[in-house]
Amino acid sequence: MRLIGWAIALAAAGLTPAAAAQSNAAAPAQSAPTAAAPAATTATPPAGTAQEPNKPDAAQPAIVPGSVGHMIPTAGVGEPDGRKGVQLQVTPIGKEAASFHNDWLLPLCAAISILVLVLMLIAIIRFRRGANPTPSRNSHNTTIEVIWTLVPVLVLVAIAIPSIRLLRHQYSPPPADLTVKVTGHQWYWSYELPDYGVSFDSYILKEANDPTRQANQRARTDNDGPPLLAVDNRLVIPQGKVVKFIITADDVIHSFAMPAFWIKQDANPGQLHETWAKVDRAGVYFGQCSELCGARHGFMPIAIEVVPQAQFAQWVGQNGGHMPGSKPAAAPATASANATPAAAQPTGATPATQPATNQAATAQN
Repeated sequence: MRLIGWAIALAAAGLTPAAAAQSNAAAPAQSAPTAAAPAATTATPPAGTAQEPNKPDAAQPAIVPGSVGHMIPTAGVGEPDGRKGVQLQVTPIGKEAASFHNDWLLPLCAAISILVLVLMLIAIIRFRRGANPTPSRNSHNTTIEVIWTLVPVLVLVAIAIPSIRLLRHQYSPPPADLTVKVTGHQWYWSYELPDYGVSFDSYILKEANDPTRQANQRARTDNDGPPLLAVDNRLVIPQGKVVKFIITADDVIHSFAMPAFWIKQDANPGQLHETWAKVDRAGVYFGQCSELCGARHGFMPIAIEVVPQAQFAQWVGQNGGHMPGSKPAAAPATASANATPAAAQPTGATPATQPATNQAATAQN
């Protein structure tokens, strides 16, 4: 015990003020060069539209609410509005699915619930102890057993027939007029229209009071859409056309969900999944990633704007693309210049260009 006491006393001696003073005196000598260095400053994040660091707002065209790509959403259409049922459907598949749910499944569920409730009340009242002091000893009833076997089978058949028809329509799409490739990232979406030469990223628009929003980033307004659903770059598709979505991801599993289109398709890395939509009503429609994909899962919304064909062509041109069958204005001139053979050049131009070529080669050597 005495040895343990001396050990504790020696350990405590190292924590005395004198020992602390010695260690503090040695510290400035070691940290002197560091003190001479300038104080570290917090760097300002790079500018960008929403979350794109290479696209400062000052370099972007002014946003004109109501223009193509910036249509003002209609309240209660294509966005959550507090209703308990499904959103207003704007595609043939969505309308068929909503009708199957509202006009068939719900009444069938209500009828089954009422039937079960009635049977329970009959059993409680008619077969209670007071009304039947001596219970019957029957163990089998062929009629009842046939009924409770056939009725569930008929109910399942009544559900299966329209359900299988809906699945057949959903997975047997008509020929596509437009193909859109959708790629999910942590945590934003990328869109590509390969037939039109258009590709872009789509990020959430942050609120004006969001502390993570940079001072020169555009904040969300009511013209952009509801909070947590508005984006900086909407996907624009033509009205009344069959659009095929090819959906994938490059990191983790996401889910491309658009309630008003009756679309919810997983985006798996290394896999391509397909779905389709044909929207007959122009407007702005919002969705979200519906797969838990990481810390900012709730901050990668989807916004699709449906416009007439003429406005869609205008949007394609504004995004540097071209309609099928046409080419960018600079493409023919560049192609012809590159494809011009040397024999087709004027005779007098050959001596003039040859020395320049030789001089360039000499300079490189």
